[in-house]
Amino acid sequence: MTWIIIAIFSYFLLALTALGDDYLLAGPPEPKSYTFFVNAPGILLLLLAPFIGFVIPNPNQILFAILAGGIGVFACFFLYSALEQFEASRVIPAIGGTLPLFTMGIVYLFSKGNIDFPSKDLIAFLLLVAGSILISVKRGKTISFKSLVFSVLAAFLFSLSFVLMKGLYLELPFWTTLIITRVGAFLVSLLFLFDQGTRAAVFQKKPTFEKKTGIIFLANQGVGTLATLLQNWAVAIAPISYLAIINALEGTRYVFLFGLSIILSAKFPKIAEEKISKENIIQKTIAILIIISGLVLLAISISSQK
Repeated sequence: MTWIIIAIFSYFLLALTALGDDYLLAGPPEPKSYTFFVNAPGILLLLLAPFIGFVIPNPNQILFAILAGGIGVFACFFLYSALEQFEASRVIPAIGGTLPLFTMGIVYLFSKGNIDFPSKDLIAFLLLVAGSILISVKRGKTISFKSLVFSVLAAFLFSLSFVLMKGLYLELPFWTTLIITRVGAFLVSLLFLFDQGTRAAVFQKKPTFEKKTGIIFLANQGVGTLATLLQNWAVAIAPISYLAIINALEGTRYVFLFGLSIILSAKFPKIAEEKISKENIIQKTIAILIIISGLVLLAISISSQK
């Protein structure tokens, strides 16, 4: 049960960072430079190696770390590319619906079918996925084929990176795995510097933010880093059969985001803006009830297995 609480708290922090991103970004992020800015700073975790009992991985584990981190980088790139070209209301529901399904399928293939998934867990999983889609979709926003391709590709790469990370957590300590995969992500991020526009954005001399905005940016990055650490901790301690559940818990992020947006939009419309209408409230309420039902059923199922 501990991993569920940790995962849900990480999604709460991710909801906070989403509000911060809305404040900092006037429009959709430029995919290449934003992918670099998000993934490259992870190399700083290497500074912790002397203090956390770092274990020297073998060559195969290093290769897997570069693969897991690199795939995660390209997943981010396709996500940001989708957000640049299409509305978030078309991209997010597609990713939220397919990511847990891909994770479940990949885990099943890697385990050669030797995964026990009780019926209660399966129902809880489906409820969480359905609630995630319902709470993030917007009425009247249809998903085009092209946006679906970008979204599905991003979801597949995120899920593959997710499973590879879990494989490393099964062999190596938590901090060792996290550090070597972030080093892998950094190395792959360097590929984006071959693009002239990305280099110009990364090495520009003019400050990107004013002082006040820069403080918000740093705080937002700090919260996002903590959220990532907690999510990885949940992945590390959860049974491998529950990886897809962690993905499906993404719906709780939108529950938090919805609540925070309503609270903040009244006093801070620049930070958060949530359209309030009867139809919207009904849709979100139904989605939240579905997600809560999934969480309750999941808790009952896990408790009965002890």
